[in-house]
Amino acid sequence: MRGASRASLAEVSDQLEAAAAEQGAAETIGDELFAVAHLLDAEHSLRRTLTDPARDAAAKAGLVRSLLDGKVSGPALDLVASLAAARWSAPRDLSDACEELGVRALAIAAEQAGLLDDLEDDLFRFGRVVAAQPELRFALADPYLPAERKRELLDALLDGKVGPAAKRLIVEATVNPRGRSLEASLDAFAKLAAERRQRLVAVVRVASALTKRQQDRLAAALGALYGHQVHLNIVLDPQVLGGMSVQVGDEIIDASVASRLADLRRRLAG
Repeated sequence: MRGASRASLAEVSDQLEAAAAEQGAAETIGDELFAVAHLLDAEHSLRRTLTDPARDAAAKAGLVRSLLDGKVSGPALDLVASLAAARWSAPRDLSDACEELGVRALAIAAEQAGLLDDLEDDLFRFGRVVAAQPELRFALADPYLPAERKRELLDALLDGKVGPAAKRLIVEATVNPRGRSLEASLDAFAKLAAERRQRLVAVVRVASALTKRQQDRLAAALGALYGHQVHLNIVLDPQVLGGMSVQVGDEIIDASVASRLADLRRRLAG
């Protein structure tokens, strides 16, 4: 999402902060924004109408209010009306914005409950579980498996093991993939949760577990390097062979023995 779409989303994100401030409101708003995203994904003509730059902004906001009044809460209705009145670079950006604001609302709910760190960790850990179990990944991605059956499977897997916001986001990523893999959706949601504290997420691959002190020192070093707080997601990977590999966004800092051996082999081959 770029240009006008990114600017419009930023403006309504500020509105979300005020709307979700009341205890208990954030989770409801998040669920309702997801429902609106599903509606816009299904109703292409409505999405095109609401993103048509030639149409009057007030008229588009009014259309949203007439369609959704009584079906979503007042705060959610105000947010969607503001989105409809904004300018968008592409029609899909509107439904993407509803989804992103839904994720941000659930991150606010987790923060209010003191579970924001747990939210990031829960999403990351479940992503690793899915990546390591092809049968589970296939079942959750199977387009012929009914959504209700997927929810039942996730209930069995997650009840008592993750926080409510994490479970809601995992269900959303599974049942409404919107053209993405489950891992990609979970990664996108985790990054939005991390942004709640203006932190970067570093995926650290090591051959053996790091101590708490080592994790703290690494987080501090990366924080100084990038100028932001850094949240560490630790992955035990025997192929690292010692040292570590750190990925922050698209950048990889690789200090593993495996990497150095591969580099040596390349030099010898050359």
